[in-house]
Amino acid sequence: MPNRSSNTGHIPQRSCVICRKKIKKKELLRFVILENEIIFDQKMNLQKRGYYCCDDNLCLKKLVKWKSKVKS
Repeated sequence: MPNRSSNTGHIPQRSCVICRKKIKKKELLRFVILENEIIFDQKMNLQKRGYYCCDDNLCLKKLVKWKSKVKS
């Protein structure tokens, strides 16, 4: 029986930067902003500030407009 402080069974969640839905981290697309460009991080290991977006077409279309609001 795991104790209360155990992380057993914990599933990390992140929020889509566009629609703000909380989704399992593995189901989201991670990207970073390098030199004012959106770079998708398939291996999720780039050493920059990571952002997450769901792979819904509406969210992906709004991503460019969102990037113009964010300071990189």
